[in-house]
Amino acid sequence: MSALPNSHQALLRVNHVLSGRLALFGVTAPELLAKLPQGGLVMTDHVGYANQLAGHTGWQVWFGYDHPQLNAAQADTVVVFLPKARAELDLRLAVARKIIAPGARLLVLGEKKEGIAGAVKQLKAVAPDAIKLDSARHCQIWSAEAVEPLDRFDLTAWMTWHSISRQGVTVEVCGLPGIFSRGELDEGTAALLDTLNQAPVAGERVLDFACGAGVIGAWLQGWQQKNGLPVSQVDGIDVQSQAVISARATYERAGAHGNIIASDGLEDVEGSWNAIVTNPPFHAGVKTDTSMTERFLQSVSRHLAPRGELRLVANTFLPYKSLIERFIGPAERLHEDRKFTVYRAFRKR
Repeated sequence: MSALPNSHQALLRVNHVLSGRLALFGVTAPELLAKLPQGGLVMTDHVGYANQLAGHTGWQVWFGYDHPQLNAAQADTVVVFLPKARAELDLRLAVARKIIAPGARLLVLGEKKEGIAGAVKQLKAVAPDAIKLDSARHCQIWSAEAVEPLDRFDLTAWMTWHSISRQGVTVEVCGLPGIFSRGELDEGTAALLDTLNQAPVAGERVLDFACGAGVIGAWLQGWQQKNGLPVSQVDGIDVQSQAVISARATYERAGAHGNIIASDGLEDVEGSWNAIVTNPPFHAGVKTDTSMTERFLQSVSRHLAPRGELRLVANTFLPYKSLIERFIGPAERLHEDRKFTVYRAFRKR
């Protein structure tokens, strides 16, 4: 049990209330499923977790909030683990209310450091009679039984749109709860776009790794058009369902072209690109975690065409220069300040 996150261990303390058809939202440790007596439904917005969860006998895995089988009255007990973003909890609660049966139980649980105190306020907004069921392992478990089901759930109603402008190019960007830098152009991506203006990438095919809402790809194609340059196809990869959905919507509105796919890293991706650009994440939950970027750098070379370019922005304190040079080639700093550094490297022959 010790290998499970605290919230997953806390759930096992109250497994006596997990009755009927069970649905779990936000599981991050597949080992939990083997410790629960019944099967059911498990939903995650992380494609890597979805792949790990698949194959457990008796469990149906949903990836993302747009799953086609999102139907009413599917669950008698719904368990919602806290997401990183408070706004995403509202989205999870809405999906939970869509699939919950009348009179069913809704559980919300998480650690103090994850923001369970604020989450309780969000739960009580839809279930005022919710009560604390248990406290253990720095976690609280809250339970509600008088939850009014939602007749209708439309993910597009949760989309927001905002404009970003850089170097004379404006892009309308789609956002969904939980997505990185929703509603704004983050400083790291802005620095990366500035270097693309000063030192353009070349080639018919470009890949935006950890593409988020599709800002880089849509902007790059708009910048190339504005400057009378050949327009690259810019494909996008992201691990998060909301990012993939938002990037596709951003591309559609911008008239951009490229394939947007869900993938946890590059290991299972085929193909090569003339350039790969990225503003990779370095958090897992509330902790700093650079493992995704390290895995990416280990595998990126085989996806770059000969003399292909990597363009990467990262927080200046992160030790990426040595990794880039180990796996790709000599790294040049195109931009550096106290917060962000933009690196450029070309694949070794």
